[in-house]
Amino acid sequence: MSPQVLEAPPPAQVVRQWPPAQGEWTYEDWLKLPDDDGYRYEVLDGVLHISPPPRPRHQTTSGNLSTRLDNHVRAKALGRVWYAPVGVRLPNQPVPVQPDIFFIAKGRLNIVGEDHIEGAPDLVVEILSPSNWLVDRREKFQAYEKAGVREYWLADYRAKTVEVFVLQDGEFTQFGNWGTGETARSQVLEGFEIQVDKIFEI
Repeated sequence: MSPQVLEAPPPAQVVRQWPPAQGEWTYEDWLKLPDDDGYRYEVLDGVLHISPPPRPRHQTTSGNLSTRLDNHVRAKALGRVWYAPVGVRLPNQPVPVQPDIFFIAKGRLNIVGEDHIEGAPDLVVEILSPSNWLVDRREKFQAYEKAGVREYWLADYRAKTVEVFVLQDGEFTQFGNWGTGETARSQVLEGFEIQVDKIFEI
């Protein structure tokens, strides 16, 4: 009698949970999210962060600051300024984030790709809103610091304050904290100064 041949069982099929648990989001998962509903979807260290459409005060603040940054950068041929929504893929972060405003020096413009920025900007600005202030102060703060962003601005239109952090020995150190009636300035963008009141004017 010939020996019986047993067939191997089919390999088990792994079905991924949808949506993934927090901490398990991947680039492929992120691609499945809508890109036309007005929300901003960002993944940092596998955790999904959702921001609602920005408020008018947020956009006014962003416009005031980005215009003046862009004018300064163009006048001195320092590089380029962008504003959201533009994807920035930070080192060790597979999913692009979308800073409100960011600057890339002219010597590093090779990191600008067809679909997104591949690397850390030299300067990043985030406008603090009620829905995102904790993420910008904690998760994004740490992500930008780890990625090597040289300067990080936090503009709070409710408190009318601007905080600037600069990278020193791999860690962000506060360079300045300015309020109403004062003038904020940059270390990375030499010569750039702006009255805080101008940032938050309606």
